[in-house]
Amino acid sequence: MKLRLLFNVLIITCFCHEASAQRFLTDMMDTTTSIGKGLYPLYGKHDRLRFGGYMQPQFQFAQDKGVKNYSGGDFAPNSSNRFMLRRGRIRIDYAHFNDQNQPLALFAFQFDGTERGVAIRDFWGRFYENRLQVFALTAGMFARPMGFEANFSSSDREAPERGRMSQILMRTERDLGAMLTFETRGKNHPLRKIKVDLGVFNGQGLAGPGEYDSHKDLIGRLSLKPQKLGKREWQLSASASGYLGGIASQSPWYYQVKDIGAGYQVVGDSTPNNINRIAARKYYGADAQLKIPNRKGYTEFRAEMIRGLQTGTASSSETPGSYPATSAGILQPLYTRSFNGAYLYYLQHLGLDKLQLILKYDWYDPNDKVKGKEVSATRGFTAADVRYDTYGGGLMYYINAHVKMTAFYDYIVNESTDIKGYTKDIQDNIFTLRLQYRF
Repeated sequence: MKLRLLFNVLIITCFCHEASAQRFLTDMMDTTTSIGKGLYPLYGKHDRLRFGGYMQPQFQFAQDKGVKNYSGGDFAPNSSNRFMLRRGRIRIDYAHFNDQNQPLALFAFQFDGTERGVAIRDFWGRFYENRLQVFALTAGMFARPMGFEANFSSSDREAPERGRMSQILMRTERDLGAMLTFETRGKNHPLRKIKVDLGVFNGQGLAGPGEYDSHKDLIGRLSLKPQKLGKREWQLSASASGYLGGIASQSPWYYQVKDIGAGYQVVGDSTPNNINRIAARKYYGADAQLKIPNRKGYTEFRAEMIRGLQTGTASSSETPGSYPATSAGILQPLYTRSFNGAYLYYLQHLGLDKLQLILKYDWYDPNDKVKGKEVSATRGFTAADVRYDTYGGGLMYYINAHVKMTAFYDYIVNESTDIKGYTKDIQDNIFTLRLQYRF
């Protein structure tokens, strides 16, 4: 019985390609640890079924009441502190193998249950070809292959939340679509160090009830898998990503930021040709991760930058989940802005593999053509054009293999503009104390 259990563990490990297989949203669950820790695996000759999940109860304290934020959602108008269940995830993975123990298909279902309700997060299937052992086709609701942070699992991420840039550009991270993956499963393949994902998606993701135009978004990512450097076994990984998409305008009005000779301002035009015009969503990004082993734990640096064109509305740079309209049903115009954003991580174990220091800096500039007092209502700009810089720091303590605690403070700085309410820094800093239970 013990030999059979060990054999199955080895099969799943090879199938996942790495020990920490659940670190990314489209990976299979980390069965290499869960099997030995009391999960309830069901075995058939060619089948593997796994259950897993985690929950994140937390307490937050904000600098002021009613703070709007990207640290778990806006506070209620009369509240500056709260207990909340940030995430409560249950995931089911089913994998089917052939007689040679090669993967044929993988099915994943995950839902999120909190005090705010229950919603599907992942619902996808993957087919593996086994002649060349390099291709896989994924279809359903799954994470977009854009960048590192958007794909990095919330159960493994050290900072409590993804950065403002990642949340705005990749809201809810998932989308409906199909993706072709090139990733060799052979140990000696000449291209074993790289992975390529190329997918086609609706565009609005879980932010809306469904597709509202016929335009599809193309997303691609070329990744260098972790590579050991030198005798000290430093690990380097990196990727480049691209997003080519847009939103079909349903209004004759369309707005862009242009230099009219006296500086940049929002310029709109109204013409029947704007109806069905594709307002651009074009992102170009790169990321890298360097991990340095220490006597206890490790030091890690992460960085990612994305820039391009983003289409939203007058009041928000987020991609609308449904086409924007007034309460009377009048269709609203789209706004396209040039943006840039980035984040930097520094992670350091403090003499113990259970205690980790987390430092993070991120920025998101939704309109990089203007800054400071140039962001003015008289030029057509709104709060959606204000840049934010976030300085975060905290500690994580790994209590045991199933439980960890995080204390983290976000110091959030918005630029001083000529927009009402944003002429100085808003008091919106947030402290988060979180427990995570994982099985």
